[in-house]
Amino acid sequence: MAKTLSDAALLMRLRTRQLLLLEGLGRERNLGRAASALGMSQPAATKLLQQAEEAVGVPLFTRLARGMEPTPSGEVLIRYARQALVDFGFARDQMAALRSGLRGRLRLGSVPGALPQLLAPALAVWKRKHPKVAVSVLVETSDVMLAHLQRGDVDVVLGRLAEGHDEEELELRALLAEPQVAVVRNGHPLLELRQPALEDLARWPWILQPHGSPQRSRFEAALREAGVHARLDITETASTVATTALLEASDMAAIMPASLAAHYARLGLLQVVPLELPLKVPPVHLITRRHRELSPAAASFVEELRVAG
Repeated sequence: MAKTLSDAALLMRLRTRQLLLLEGLGRERNLGRAASALGMSQPAATKLLQQAEEAVGVPLFTRLARGMEPTPSGEVLIRYARQALVDFGFARDQMAALRSGLRGRLRLGSVPGALPQLLAPALAVWKRKHPKVAVSVLVETSDVMLAHLQRGDVDVVLGRLAEGHDEEELELRALLAEPQVAVVRNGHPLLELRQPALEDLARWPWILQPHGSPQRSRFEAALREAGVHARLDITETASTVATTALLEASDMAAIMPASLAAHYARLGLLQVVPLELPLKVPPVHLITRRHRELSPAAASFVEELRVAG
Protein backbone atom coordinates (compact mmCIF):
# COMPACT_ATOMS: atom_id res chain seq x y z
CA MET A 1 0.00 0.00 0.00
CA ALA A 2 2.78 2.41 0.95
CA LYS A 3 4.40 2.16 -2.48
CA THR A 4 1.23 3.41 -4.23
CA LEU A 5 0.90 6.51 -2.06
CA SER A 6 2.54 9.84 -2.80
CA ASP A 7 5.00 11.24 -0.26
CA ALA A 8 2.44 13.83 0.82
CA ALA A 9 -0.28 11.21 1.29
CA LEU A 10 2.04 8.96 3.29
CA LEU A 11 3.15 11.83 5.50
CA MET A 12 -0.51 12.52 6.25
CA ARG A 13 -0.65 9.04 7.79
CA LEU A 14 2.52 9.45 9.89
CA ARG A 15 1.72 11.60 12.90
CA THR A 16 4.23 13.61 14.90
CA ARG A 17 3.72 11.39 17.96
CA GLN A 18 4.64 8.35 15.88
CA LEU A 19 7.87 9.98 14.70
CA LEU A 20 8.73 10.95 18.26
CA LEU A 21 8.09 7.36 19.35
CA LEU A 22 10.32 6.01 16.56
CA GLU A 23 13.12 8.35 17.62
CA GLY A 24 12.72 7.26 21.25
CA LEU A 25 12.66 3.57 20.32
CA GLY A 26 15.79 4.02 18.23
CA ARG A 27 17.51 5.44 21.30
CA GLU A 28 16.07 3.23 24.04
CA ARG A 29 15.47 -0.06 22.18
CA ASN A 30 12.68 -0.60 24.73
CA LEU A 31 8.99 0.22 24.23
CA GLY A 32 8.25 0.86 27.90
CA ARG A 33 11.11 3.32 28.35
CA ALA A 34 10.35 5.10 25.08
CA ALA A 35 6.67 5.42 26.04
CA SER A 36 7.56 6.73 29.50
CA ALA A 37 9.86 9.38 28.04
CA LEU A 38 6.94 10.65 25.95
CA GLY A 39 4.50 10.55 28.88
CA MET A 40 2.26 7.88 27.40
CA SER A 41 1.25 4.36 28.41
CA GLN A 42 2.87 1.30 26.85
CA PRO A 43 -0.42 0.15 25.24
CA ALA A 44 -0.78 3.57 23.61
CA ALA A 45 2.81 3.36 22.35
CA THR A 46 2.17 -0.15 21.00
CA LYS A 47 -0.85 1.13 19.07
CA LEU A 48 1.11 4.09 17.69
CA LEU A 49 3.88 1.78 16.47
CA GLN A 50 1.39 -0.57 14.83
CA GLN A 51 -0.25 2.37 13.08
CA ALA A 52 3.13 3.60 11.83
CA GLU A 53 3.99 0.14 10.47
CA GLU A 54 0.60 -0.06 8.77
CA ALA A 55 1.10 3.38 7.25
CA VAL A 56 4.45 2.55 5.65
CA GLY A 57 3.54 -1.07 4.91
CA VAL A 58 6.66 -2.70 6.39
CA PRO A 59 7.76 -3.89 9.85
CA LEU A 60 9.87 -1.27 11.61
CA PHE A 61 11.00 -3.20 14.68
CA THR A 62 11.67 -6.80 15.62
CA ARG A 63 10.36 -7.73 19.07
CA LEU A 64 12.99 -9.48 21.18
CA ALA A 65 12.85 -11.05 24.64
CA ARG A 66 14.57 -8.05 26.21
CA GLY A 67 13.72 -5.18 23.95
CA MET A 68 13.28 -4.22 20.34
CA GLU A 69 15.62 -4.05 17.38
CA PRO A 70 14.92 -1.82 14.36
CA THR A 71 14.63 -3.44 10.96
CA PRO A 72 16.57 -1.84 8.06
CA SER A 73 13.41 0.11 7.19
CA GLY A 74 13.09 1.09 10.83
CA GLU A 75 16.65 2.46 10.85
CA VAL A 76 15.77 4.65 7.85
CA LEU A 77 12.69 6.08 9.56
CA ILE A 78 14.57 6.58 12.85
CA ARG A 79 17.14 8.70 11.00
CA TYR A 80 14.31 10.66 9.39
CA ALA A 81 12.64 11.21 12.77
CA ARG A 82 15.90 12.42 14.32
CA GLN A 83 16.49 14.80 11.44
CA ALA A 84 12.93 16.11 11.76
CA LEU A 85 13.63 16.99 15.41
CA VAL A 86 16.87 18.74 14.47
CA ASP A 87 15.10 20.64 11.68
CA PHE A 88 12.29 21.73 13.99
CA GLY A 89 14.80 23.18 16.44
CA PHE A 90 16.49 24.87 13.50
CA ALA A 91 13.15 26.38 12.42
CA ARG A 92 12.52 27.71 15.93
CA ASP A 93 15.95 29.35 15.94
CA GLN A 94 15.17 30.98 12.59
CA MET A 95 11.84 32.32 13.84
CA ALA A 96 13.48 33.69 16.97
CA ALA A 97 16.14 35.38 14.86
CA LEU A 98 13.50 37.00 12.65
CA ARG A 99 11.67 38.32 15.71
CA SER A 100 14.62 39.86 17.49
CA GLY A 101 17.39 40.51 14.99
CA LEU A 102 20.42 38.27 14.51
CA ARG A 103 20.35 36.08 17.60
CA GLY A 104 20.19 32.34 18.22
CA ARG A 105 23.04 29.89 17.83
CA LEU A 106 25.93 29.40 15.44
CA ARG A 107 27.55 25.95 15.57
CA LEU A 108 30.89 25.76 13.81
CA GLY A 109 33.07 22.74 13.09
CA SER A 110 36.71 23.06 12.10
CA VAL A 111 39.88 21.11 11.58
CA PRO A 112 42.76 22.45 13.71
CA GLY A 113 44.64 23.79 10.70
CA ALA A 114 41.83 26.18 9.77
CA LEU A 115 41.82 27.95 13.14
CA PRO A 116 44.66 30.52 13.01
CA GLN A 117 44.34 31.69 9.42
CA LEU A 118 40.61 31.24 8.68
CA LEU A 119 38.25 30.66 11.56
CA ALA A 120 39.73 32.82 14.31
CA PRO A 121 40.13 36.04 12.26
CA ALA A 122 36.73 35.71 10.57
CA LEU A 123 34.92 34.82 13.79
CA ALA A 124 36.52 37.72 15.70
CA VAL A 125 35.27 40.20 13.10
CA TRP A 126 31.84 38.57 12.82
CA LYS A 127 31.29 38.34 16.59
CA ARG A 128 31.88 42.08 16.99
CA LYS A 129 29.02 42.64 14.56
CA HIS A 130 26.70 40.06 16.12
CA PRO A 131 27.41 39.87 19.87
CA LYS A 132 23.97 38.41 20.69
CA VAL A 133 24.57 35.16 18.78
CA ALA A 134 25.78 32.25 20.93
CA VAL A 135 28.69 30.58 19.14
CA SER A 136 30.13 27.12 19.72
CA VAL A 137 33.25 25.80 17.98
CA LEU A 138 33.93 22.08 17.72
CA VAL A 139 37.44 21.12 16.61
CA GLU A 140 38.05 17.64 15.21
CA THR A 141 39.41 15.81 12.18
CA SER A 142 37.57 16.17 8.87
CA ASP A 143 35.96 12.72 8.93
CA VAL A 144 34.50 13.36 12.39
CA MET A 145 33.37 16.90 11.50
CA LEU A 146 31.59 15.73 8.33
CA ALA A 147 29.67 13.15 10.35
CA HIS A 148 28.58 15.93 12.72
CA LEU A 149 27.51 18.05 9.74
CA GLN A 150 25.44 15.27 8.20
CA ARG A 151 23.67 14.68 11.53
CA GLY A 152 22.92 18.37 11.84
CA ASP A 153 25.09 18.84 14.95
CA VAL A 154 26.98 21.73 13.32
CA ASP A 155 25.91 24.31 10.73
CA VAL A 156 29.18 24.88 8.90
CA VAL A 157 32.45 22.96 8.64
CA LEU A 158 35.91 24.15 7.73
CA GLY A 159 37.61 20.94 6.68
CA ARG A 160 38.44 18.55 3.88
CA LEU A 161 36.29 16.01 2.08
CA ALA A 162 37.03 12.61 3.63
CA GLU A 163 36.44 9.15 2.21
CA GLY A 164 32.96 7.77 2.68
CA HIS A 165 31.19 11.12 2.37
CA ASP A 166 29.05 11.91 -0.68
CA GLU A 167 30.22 15.10 -2.38
CA GLU A 168 26.83 15.44 -4.09
CA GLU A 169 25.22 16.00 -0.67
CA LEU A 170 27.70 18.73 0.27
CA GLU A 171 28.38 22.26 -0.90
CA LEU A 172 32.13 22.90 -1.00
CA ARG A 173 34.17 26.07 -1.51
CA ALA A 174 37.97 25.90 -1.35
CA LEU A 175 39.39 28.53 1.03
CA LEU A 176 42.90 27.57 2.12
CA ALA A 177 45.58 25.49 0.42
CA GLU A 178 48.85 25.19 2.29
CA PRO A 179 51.69 22.71 2.78
CA GLN A 180 51.96 20.34 5.73
CA VAL A 181 55.15 20.52 7.80
CA ALA A 182 56.83 18.44 10.50
CA VAL A 183 57.17 20.14 13.90
CA VAL A 184 59.16 19.37 17.04
CA ARG A 185 60.01 21.10 20.32
CA ASN A 186 62.70 23.75 20.53
CA GLY A 187 66.11 22.09 20.90
CA HIS A 188 65.03 18.77 19.37
CA PRO A 189 67.97 16.68 18.00
CA LEU A 190 66.37 16.68 14.53
CA LEU A 191 67.01 20.41 14.30
CA GLU A 192 70.76 19.77 14.52
CA LEU A 193 70.75 17.95 11.16
CA ARG A 194 71.58 20.13 8.18
CA GLN A 195 69.44 18.19 5.72
CA PRO A 196 67.11 15.81 7.57
CA ALA A 197 65.46 13.11 5.46
CA LEU A 198 62.24 11.13 5.87
CA GLU A 199 64.28 8.24 7.22
CA ASP A 200 65.53 10.51 10.02
CA LEU A 201 61.97 11.50 10.92
CA ALA A 202 60.82 7.87 10.99
CA ARG A 203 63.24 7.08 13.83
CA TRP A 204 61.37 9.32 16.27
CA PRO A 205 58.01 8.77 17.94
CA TRP A 206 55.08 10.55 16.29
CA ILE A 207 51.84 12.23 17.26
CA LEU A 208 49.34 11.70 14.45
CA GLN A 209 45.65 12.20 13.92
CA PRO A 210 43.45 9.08 14.23
CA HIS A 211 42.91 6.60 11.40
CA GLY A 212 40.47 7.88 8.79
CA SER A 213 41.67 11.49 8.88
CA PRO A 214 42.95 12.80 5.51
CA GLN A 215 46.22 14.03 7.00
CA ARG A 216 47.09 10.68 8.65
CA SER A 217 46.19 8.60 5.60
CA ARG A 218 48.20 10.75 3.21
CA PHE A 219 51.24 10.96 5.50
CA GLU A 220 51.47 7.19 5.83
CA ALA A 221 50.98 6.81 2.07
CA ALA A 222 53.74 9.37 1.41
CA LEU A 223 56.16 7.39 3.60
CA ARG A 224 55.39 4.17 1.72
CA GLU A 225 55.79 5.86 -1.66
CA ALA A 226 59.15 7.24 -0.53
CA GLY A 227 60.30 3.73 0.40
CA VAL A 228 60.21 4.34 4.15
CA HIS A 229 58.68 1.22 5.66
CA ALA A 230 59.75 1.61 9.27
CA ARG A 231 57.06 0.87 11.82
CA LEU A 232 56.24 4.20 13.46
CA ASP A 233 55.82 4.66 17.19
CA ILE A 234 52.50 6.56 17.09
CA THR A 235 50.42 8.35 19.69
CA GLU A 236 46.99 9.25 18.26
CA THR A 237 45.09 12.43 19.05
CA ALA A 238 42.99 14.95 17.16
CA SER A 239 43.58 17.59 19.87
CA THR A 240 45.95 20.40 18.99
CA VAL A 241 46.34 21.20 22.71
CA ALA A 242 47.33 17.60 23.46
CA THR A 243 49.70 17.57 20.48
CA THR A 244 51.54 20.73 21.47
CA ALA A 245 51.74 19.66 25.14
CA LEU A 246 53.22 16.28 24.16
CA LEU A 247 55.68 17.91 21.76
CA GLU A 248 56.91 20.31 24.43
CA ALA A 249 57.37 17.48 26.94
CA SER A 250 59.08 14.92 24.70
CA ASP A 251 61.11 14.21 21.58
CA MET A 252 57.98 13.38 19.57
CA ALA A 253 57.28 14.88 16.15
CA ALA A 254 53.98 15.83 14.53
CA ILE A 255 52.47 17.03 11.26
CA MET A 256 50.74 20.41 11.09
CA PRO A 257 49.53 22.80 8.41
CA ALA A 258 52.15 25.48 7.83
CA SER A 259 49.96 28.31 9.21
CA LEU A 260 49.29 26.44 12.45
CA ALA A 261 52.98 25.61 12.83
CA ALA A 262 53.87 29.26 12.21
CA HIS A 263 51.39 30.28 14.93
CA TYR A 264 53.08 28.06 17.53
CA ALA A 265 56.55 29.07 16.30
CA ARG A 266 55.64 32.75 16.93
CA LEU A 267 54.68 31.77 20.47
CA GLY A 268 58.10 30.13 20.90
CA LEU A 269 56.56 26.68 21.51
CA LEU A 270 57.57 24.67 18.44
CA GLN A 271 59.88 24.68 15.46
CA VAL A 272 59.46 23.44 11.91
CA VAL A 273 61.81 20.69 10.76
CA PRO A 274 63.62 21.97 7.60
CA LEU A 275 62.31 19.25 5.30
CA GLU A 276 59.78 19.54 2.48
CA LEU A 277 57.34 16.72 3.03
CA PRO A 278 56.07 14.76 0.00
CA LEU A 279 52.60 15.20 1.43
CA LYS A 280 49.72 16.59 -0.60
CA VAL A 281 46.64 17.35 1.45
CA PRO A 282 43.53 18.85 -0.19
CA PRO A 283 42.71 22.46 0.62
CA VAL A 284 40.49 23.36 3.54
CA HIS A 285 36.95 23.90 2.28
CA LEU A 286 33.93 25.73 3.56
CA ILE A 287 31.44 22.84 3.71
CA THR A 288 27.67 22.99 4.17
CA ARG A 289 24.83 20.58 3.42
CA ARG A 290 23.55 21.14 -0.10
CA HIS A 291 19.85 20.57 0.58
CA ARG A 292 19.59 22.28 3.98
CA GLU A 293 18.94 25.98 4.32
CA LEU A 294 21.34 27.79 6.63
CA SER A 295 20.09 29.67 9.69
CA PRO A 296 20.36 33.47 9.49
CA ALA A 297 23.40 33.40 11.78
CA ALA A 298 25.14 30.65 9.79
CA ALA A 299 24.37 32.33 6.46
CA SER A 300 25.82 35.59 7.78
CA PHE A 301 29.00 33.88 8.98
CA VAL A 302 29.42 32.03 5.69
CA GLU A 303 29.27 35.38 3.91
CA GLU A 304 31.94 36.72 6.29
CA LEU A 305 34.19 33.77 5.40
CA ARG A 306 33.65 34.27 1.70
CA VAL A 307 34.57 37.95 1.96
CA ALA A 308 37.64 37.12 4.05
CA GLY A 309 38.64 34.30 1.71
